[in-house]
Amino acid sequence: MCGIVGVVDQGPVNQLIYDALLLLQHRGQDAAGIVTEHKRKFFMHKAKGMVRDVFRTRNMRSLQGHSGLGQVRYPTAGNAYSEEEAQPFYVNAPFGLVLAHNGNLTNAQELRQELFQTDHRHINTESDSEVLLNVLAHELDKVSRGADLKPDDVFAAVRGVHQRVRGSYAVVALIAGHGLLAFRDPYGIRPLCVGRNGSGVMVASESVTLEGNGFELVRDVQPGEALLVDLSGRMYAQSCAERISHHPCIFEYVYLARPDSVLDGISVYQARLNLGQTLARRVASMVPPKEIDVVIPIPESSRPSAMQLAQLLGLPYREGFVKNRYVGRTFIMPGQGLRRKSVRQKLNAIGSEFKDRNVLLVDDSIVRGTTSREIVQMARDAGARRVYLASAAPPVRFPNVYGIDMPTSHELVAHNRTIEEVRQSIGCDALIYQEVDAMKQAVGSLNPALAGFDASCFDGVYVTGDITPEGIVRLNQTRGPSEEGESDGSRLALPNAHSA
Repeated sequence: MCGIVGVVDQGPVNQLIYDALLLLQHRGQDAAGIVTEHKRKFFMHKAKGMVRDVFRTRNMRSLQGHSGLGQVRYPTAGNAYSEEEAQPFYVNAPFGLVLAHNGNLTNAQELRQELFQTDHRHINTESDSEVLLNVLAHELDKVSRGADLKPDDVFAAVRGVHQRVRGSYAVVALIAGHGLLAFRDPYGIRPLCVGRNGSGVMVASESVTLEGNGFELVRDVQPGEALLVDLSGRMYAQSCAERISHHPCIFEYVYLARPDSVLDGISVYQARLNLGQTLARRVASMVPPKEIDVVIPIPESSRPSAMQLAQLLGLPYREGFVKNRYVGRTFIMPGQGLRRKSVRQKLNAIGSEFKDRNVLLVDDSIVRGTTSREIVQMARDAGARRVYLASAAPPVRFPNVYGIDMPTSHELVAHNRTIEEVRQSIGCDALIYQEVDAMKQAVGSLNPALAGFDASCFDGVYVTGDITPEGIVRLNQTRGPSEEGESDGSRLALPNAHSA
């Protein structure tokens, strides 16, 4: 999960891109980068850290031009600690290309070999985004006719990318002297939308980025579609994939995206309200509401679901935790040790809301269980008599290979465990999970035109159809050793692993 943005406008775009990245900061906190183009020359600055820390006035002044792109990085492949793997990436031929990518390529290792042995291209990092850039560069080189590059040539190159690349990818790229290119994988797994502001065009991971910068959301980039925006702001679009099937990642609606965004025609906020509604029925079937004194959300993504649940069950809703906003999201911190240490730095309990009460804590999801275990203990330490825990998402039982940090099964608290075993591990008095079908219905009812969702971390069905247990082991090897020093993807049982 990363955040990407690309802009073509009539004035300088450096401040626009910086402001856009601030609105995308929740999608990645490891590194940030901006590149702009002026008179066929690229100007780039990127580094590890938060947006506000990476860019200084001197950096912004050097980012000249009326077109550019940016990224906030959250690593799921390659070396999470490498400054070299901050995006965007650059190659000088053909024309000069820079690219930023959100997603994860599932055949990056095979492509790396092809690029070296057949295409004679050199990859200098472990990042799959550099692989993707070089595939695009090679395909553009095949169709280009000198400096005369037509939109149809660009679309032919993207068609070649789709034929070679597997996995999830939402992409923004600059072609020197020609404009901004944006495209999305044939399943539309990772989000991408486009907006206008007069003659300006912005493409970004979430609609809130457009709206926060004065651009009006036009539409989502469709699965397999490519957009080319020339330097005057004229936009060309074409579907470039032979077969498309719209399956956005359902975890975007559960947790990743901001609630004020609209992704693929679905309000993230309304999706979370719907999840609270179906979760309320599930809770009522397992814990009599009269045994619950108060409903308390675990900040922040769970608030809409918790409010809806409390209203439907006729229970008081209270804020029981105060969040320190200057600590990063624990879910996307590298290493279990940092996650565990940061929980109590990040949250503090309001004792009066817990003392002598039976509390129902509502979370958006439970992935590793580390945060949940600490929070349940915090509730007990604050004086709660009984602590029930409800998850707006089903159990996370399988690794995610499409750009979310759920890489190995041994890190997932629900993998190969019963609900009762998970409850004991977390230490709550009752554990209530959303059901998979209820989750899909709650979100999918908001846009019936979708073919479905990628919900692979919940149901083990990988929509690209090319994922096997052995493949997951190979993907994990690109990340280096985990904290426990092993990767146990080979022990996975993947139901319908080849189903598309």
